[in-house]
Amino acid sequence: MSQLGFFDLSRRYEGLDRKRDPLVLLAKLVPWETFRPKLKQALLKADLRTRASERKSAAGRKPWDEIVILKALVLQALYNLSDEQTEYQIRDRLSFMRFLGLGLEDGVPDATTLWLYREALVKTGLIEQLFAMFDGYLRQQGYRALGGQIVDASIVEAPKQLNSAEENEIIKAGGTPKDWKPAKARQKDRDARWTKKNGHSFFGYKNHLSIDRKHKLVRRYSVTSAERHDSQEIGPLIDPTNSCADVWADSAYRSQEIESMLKKQGYRSRIHRRATRGHALGAHEKAGNTTRSRVRARVEHVFGHMSTAMNATLVRTIGLARAKAKIGLTNLAYNMSRFATLHRMAAAPP
Repeated sequence: MSQLGFFDLSRRYEGLDRKRDPLVLLAKLVPWETFRPKLKQALLKADLRTRASERKSAAGRKPWDEIVILKALVLQALYNLSDEQTEYQIRDRLSFMRFLGLGLEDGVPDATTLWLYREALVKTGLIEQLFAMFDGYLRQQGYRALGGQIVDASIVEAPKQLNSAEENEIIKAGGTPKDWKPAKARQKDRDARWTKKNGHSFFGYKNHLSIDRKHKLVRRYSVTSAERHDSQEIGPLIDPTNSCADVWADSAYRSQEIESMLKKQGYRSRIHRRATRGHALGAHEKAGNTTRSRVRARVEHVFGHMSTAMNATLVRTIGLARAKAKIGLTNLAYNMSRFATLHRMAAAPP
């Protein structure tokens, strides 16, 4: 087999272009360089980068470019890859390599490097800032929050913990079982919780978010353990910048307290009505719920994309802080992908 030459590589890339490699548009549309100052600041704070003025010499291994690492983490979120799989796929896929701006002769960030850099973002809480920065850019590009907002939550499972009932009680109380050595405690997720949905039990976290009706972009989100009720997070999810006062949600969010809160803040509740003991829904109320469902279904499209295209139904991390970073990266990567889709739709001939 002959060695791959320069023109062979170019033809391979041309073939990817003909197949409409989605990463090409993503690399072009996202303003990656705007993230660099924040990334540098976070990495300095986490001691993963040394100021140029403090380097004793130019010798030694150079730190990775911040944007290459961020792009690698976005790839990881888009395809729900482990650190090891991310390293392997970057080495194996020409589309990944081109997205990162790497050539065949360049090195690839290994699994340990990806873990260390992501830990730095966890410690500095930078993911939320990057999400807000990109949301600001979307608005500058004309994708303002329009048409009202839709609120919902989805369970993101975590690896189940094989603890005894006594150990679980201690963990719920905020403690650590006495017989757990430090090495064992580091491998135990003490923040994830059990919850039930449709008669099935799940262990992990929840991704609470609100999207705008017009563009189906995530505008606000929060991450909690799975047992937290959806309605308890509606306050932080309300986006005051949306052009329309309508708020849609399923019946789990229906309560006198929430109705009063929305009315006081000037919003119109489009939350599904629900039957109560001894009071079944009438025909008019059922028809109203059906009408609301046609709008509320748009948020299910978002979760559907995350669960099918991105396979973002599981976090392999340990602890709430890391889960917030991973799920936050999922929401950021979704918005980037959705932005590319909206761009293609706008450019398509009528």
